[in-house]
Amino acid sequence: MSLKLFPLGIVNPTSKQPSGAVIFFHGSGDTGKGACEWLKFLLRKDFQFPHLKILFPTAPQRPYTPLNGELSHVWFDRISISPDAPEHTDTLECTAKDVVNFIQQEIVNAGIPESHIIVGGFSMGGALAMHIGFRLMPNVAGVFALSSFLSHTSSVYQSLGSIPQEVITMPPLFMCHGNRDTLVPYEWGEHTFKRLKQLGVDGEFHSISNALHEMKEKELKQLYEWINQRLPPAV
Repeated sequence: MSLKLFPLGIVNPTSKQPSGAVIFFHGSGDTGKGACEWLKFLLRKDFQFPHLKILFPTAPQRPYTPLNGELSHVWFDRISISPDAPEHTDTLECTAKDVVNFIQQEIVNAGIPESHIIVGGFSMGGALAMHIGFRLMPNVAGVFALSSFLSHTSSVYQSLGSIPQEVITMPPLFMCHGNRDTLVPYEWGEHTFKRLKQLGVDGEFHSISNALHEMKEKELKQLYEWINQRLPPAV
C-alpha cells in the first residue's frame, strides 16, 4: 500500500476465532488507538464482542488545510469544513484505495468474508466509511456514521444516483448526531441521511440530546446492539 494505516488499535473477540469484523475509522486529528481508548473510557470497558474482531486503523499524516496546512492524522484533506465545499478528490481517492486494500487483506488473512464486515467511524471517519460502503464495497454488512457528513456534491450521491432504483442494493446505515454539534451541525448530518435515503439507502438516524461534536455512551450502546443485529453470534 502507498499509505500506512497503522498503528492499529485492536480489540479481539472473546472467542478464539472471529466470524466477522468491525472497522472503526477515527475522526480528524485522532488515531486508531486514541479512538479505541475513547470508546473504552465512555463505556468503562472495551467495545468488545464475543464473535467479532474490532480494528481501529490510523490515518496517515498529511497537510490539512483547515489547520493552515499543518500535518495531521486525517483520512483526506478538506478545503473547508462546510457542506458546500467540494470533496478533495485526490486525497480521498488515494486513501479509499488503500483502505479497500487493507480490508481485502483482512478478508484473506482472517478468512472473514466481505459480507461479515461492518465499516464505520466518527466524523471524518464516518464520511470515509460511507464512501467505502456505498461506493466501493457495497457488499459489506453495514455502515455506521457518528457525528458525520457528506459534502452536498459528494461522489457518493453521484454514484448512487447512477444506479437504477429497482436494482439498488446497499448495506444499511446507522447514524447518530448530537443536536448541539457546532463543528458539523446537526442539520448537515440529518441532510446527509435524508439524501442517502432518497437514493435507496435504508437505515436509521438517532438524534443525541445535549451532545456536541462527540460520542456519548448512549449512542455507543445503540451502535453495539445494531452491530449485533447485523452480525449476530452463531447459535
